[in-house]
Amino acid sequence: MSWTKWLPLRFILRRAARSQGFLDPIELMARLRSFAQPSEVSEPVELLRAGVVFHARGLINSKVIQHNLDWVWPYWIERQYDPHDEAFIPRAFSLSHINLTHRNWTAIGYPDGEALPLVDPRGLLTPDYDGPSLDAWVLLPADGRALLPSRAAACEQSQSMDPDLAIHTRTHQDGLSLHSTARVVLDSEGKPVCELDLEAASGVPAWLVVSLRPYNPEGISFVHELKLSEDRRHWTVDGGRRIEFSAPAERHHVSDYRAGDVYIHLRDQEDQPDGRCDLGMLTAAALFPIGQAEPTRLQVRIPLEQTRPLAPRAWPEIRSQACRLECPEPRYQFLYDAAVTSLILHSPDDVYPGPYTYKRFWFRDAAFIIHALLCLGLDARAERALERFPPRQTARGYFRSQEGEWDANGEVLWILQRYEQLTGKRLGAHWHNPIARGARWITRKRLPATPASPHAGLLPAGFSAEHLGPNDYYYWDDFWGVAGLNAAGELLAEADPEAARPSTEGARDFSAAIDRSLAGCAERLGRPAMPASPYRRLDAGAIGSLAVGYPLQQCAPDDPRLLDSVEFLLANCFVNGAFFQDMIHSGLNAYLTLHVAQILLRAGDPRYLELMDTVAELASPTGQWPEAIHPRTGGGCMGDGHHVWAAAEWVLMLRNAFVREEGETLILAGGVPGRWLEQDRPIRFGPAPTRFGRVSVQITPQGQAQVQLEWQAEWHTEPPPIEVRLPGFEPVQVQGDQHSLTLVRQEQDA
Repeated sequence: MSWTKWLPLRFILRRAARSQGFLDPIELMARLRSFAQPSEVSEPVELLRAGVVFHARGLINSKVIQHNLDWVWPYWIERQYDPHDEAFIPRAFSLSHINLTHRNWTAIGYPDGEALPLVDPRGLLTPDYDGPSLDAWVLLPADGRALLPSRAAACEQSQSMDPDLAIHTRTHQDGLSLHSTARVVLDSEGKPVCELDLEAASGVPAWLVVSLRPYNPEGISFVHELKLSEDRRHWTVDGGRRIEFSAPAERHHVSDYRAGDVYIHLRDQEDQPDGRCDLGMLTAAALFPIGQAEPTRLQVRIPLEQTRPLAPRAWPEIRSQACRLECPEPRYQFLYDAAVTSLILHSPDDVYPGPYTYKRFWFRDAAFIIHALLCLGLDARAERALERFPPRQTARGYFRSQEGEWDANGEVLWILQRYEQLTGKRLGAHWHNPIARGARWITRKRLPATPASPHAGLLPAGFSAEHLGPNDYYYWDDFWGVAGLNAAGELLAEADPEAARPSTEGARDFSAAIDRSLAGCAERLGRPAMPASPYRRLDAGAIGSLAVGYPLQQCAPDDPRLLDSVEFLLANCFVNGAFFQDMIHSGLNAYLTLHVAQILLRAGDPRYLELMDTVAELASPTGQWPEAIHPRTGGGCMGDGHHVWAAAEWVLMLRNAFVREEGETLILAGGVPGRWLEQDRPIRFGPAPTRFGRVSVQITPQGQAQVQLEWQAEWHTEPPPIEVRLPGFEPVQVQGDQHSLTLVRQEQDA
């Protein structure tokens, strides 16, 4: 909406604001926008809407939490509000109090299931999206001591994936122990159920407490009413949600906001079977006795919503279809398996970059996630997600998930091309029109080549990838635009060469415009490194310009512009060995660190492994990465606490370490860590889809000096030229039908 068209409204707003002593909102917005390049879309309305919801909860948090610090709060609040903790954040003039230090959680679920319950770092379970949570405690009635996981000094958490996905949380303190296991299973009718298995032990008589909490990993989530059933075996929450216990509750307490947390009332004598809180801050506790002879076991079951039937034994079946890694390093093995699990879990129809904050659709994230699915050989899941793209295309050809983000069309066309390359299958005829219209949109969206300016011939200023800064003429968008036009030309060439020609020619012209603009930047900056836009100095936003090298490979691995950009980032934008994004994210980024590692891998620079090791260290105990990571606490500080784009990048990094395409050549073992060869077990990866066919690789160490490398392939057509580039060994070029060779370690210089 243009404010210049709404003069009466402008006058009313200005007069109302000034009459109450507020700043003129029209002038304020104009000043804010003056810091960005002029753009037809200032910020995507979807992101503004999400931000309003996010901070609305933060405002509620500010009104509830800091005045009630005697409540038992989730782990992030216990840490962030503790002045003795390094995660402490002063509240002062902050209008909204939000989780900025421990945005960590792990999703559980069932393949193709719509529900993605969350487990926080101390076992707090949130079964429903954005709903309240369940916590478990151990209480000693004799002296009032309690084991509260969110306050405990230490806790162990892990993820298991065989046969089903489960999160285990173990807490011990003062002779008390609590072990919780959360998972999603199918009941006898094939419907998903979230199960929370609890095992509590104490050397003296104690209580196992299951408590309903009006909050989740983001903050307050209202609970107004609760009833305990007559047989004391289930709760009914707010008239709908059913929570079942495997044994009847022996004691039961409820408390509203005015009376304080139910934790305060656990030693009350009066039993309360139901309760209500008009403010939505109802807390409840069901108590079960713990004997001294053996641990007490209890199962809590929460039926989940699901609109379509789910397949039994889905986890083993889907995992059997995916490309497998077998390596001697347990951490790398676990993180790979966990990443595969995350990708499966978050691709029920659309693909989601997260289970909570980012349980919504972006073409950008979808391109990377679907690419990982294709590289795993999970073609059906990728196809299903791709088929949901055309309905999101506007009449003018724009693949729109958020208005004003000009990279989307290029990403869609590129991933469609990768689909054909990696599967060896052609897209159906129904894709012809969306592809042609998508390419025309890119061409029409470009700015005129004259008059000459640093942004001539580029895409307009836009919000781009969100983390690059204010609206600007981002090279990230442009590189994706070129990739999209090239992809469209190839996709359309066989069916309609005439329709393909404008895309191919447009890609050449677009690429030339980018080169002219970058040449101007090199002259202005005095070095070849690529800034985020023609008008920016070198800063952390330059990370977006690496797209030309990874994943797009639009330049040679040793392109001076690419490598100088990496050197700038490594020297100026890395903290604790990981890329630190100053803008918006203000944290360490696992997936962007891996983008740099991919550039180094292509260039044959051994520093790629240092970055991989750093990312492995940044993962949570359950094998997940938040979108951005606090450099001091190691907890999430921005975005989703279980970030699926990061999982996709870990899969793609391991894949490219074993098999990757470089032009028309297949590179084998180019990034396999040398330390994996210091043992005698075979290392395996595959079957891995490539543009040439599916390839399985096996590396067998043979003493200290040599290894045996074998590969099997199902080529789409003729075998490609193959280069074996195992670090520490002489590169070898392979021709013809050879399927194995022995590599001898290079002698080290004295």
